[in-house]
Amino acid sequence: DKGFEVQAALCEELGLGVPVATWHVARDGFAEAVNFLALVTGSLGKIALDIMIMASTEFAELREPFVKGRGASSTMPQKRNPISSELMLAASKAVRQHAGLMLDAMVQDFERATGPWHAEWMAIPESFVLTAGALNQAKFALLGLVVDTQRMAQNLAISRGLIVAEAVMMGLAPALGRQDAHDVVYDSCRRANEQGLSLADALSADPRIAARIDRVEIERLSQPENYLGLAPQMVDRVLAGRQ
Repeated sequence: DKGFEVQAALCEELGLGVPVATWHVARDGFAEAVNFLALVTGSLGKIALDIMIMASTEFAELREPFVKGRGASSTMPQKRNPISSELMLAASKAVRQHAGLMLDAMVQDFERATGPWHAEWMAIPESFVLTAGALNQAKFALLGLVVDTQRMAQNLAISRGLIVAEAVMMGLAPALGRQDAHDVVYDSCRRANEQGLSLADALSADPRIAARIDRVEIERLSQPENYLGLAPQMVDRVLAGRQ
């Protein structure tokens, strides 16, 4: 009759919560733990995929920290592969599979499983090992991440200002009305695409726009860095919420 007292004392010694039911068929706690790890590695996988894409030659906006020989190729010495990101992404896929396995293992027969329980022996330890490895790689990659802001600006400029056509439309809306502003900016965007013009040049050539705002204002509205909205405040709010 001292079972509950022994259980409570053991859990206190180990710093664990006291379960309300025996663990043999109550697998929700185990499944929840592994699914939490899947969420962690899923977040890391998203970061990893963005880094890998942005590190490609076509983007070249990010690079993982440089370590001699790391990410190189035996036949292509110019390569600098994002090794940490590759490992983070692989871990996220593996832990995701284990999370599904844990949910499947919850369906057990009576009070002692004849198979599902043993599947957890693979899923639980591997999930913790993979998550620890992914976190370690994320710490290395993000602490030394190289950000090429100049290349980012060059990539934003590829559209010749079209990427912020919405900003021009919103700037014209008070004078023309929302729908008319949309229509005149749409026409300018079409001309810019067809004739290879910058958005600012196409806008300035339209008398309906030039009569409302001058070239200086058009140039200001056509700069991506002037149309950030609440993005900086969103970042501050996220960081403040993590402290």
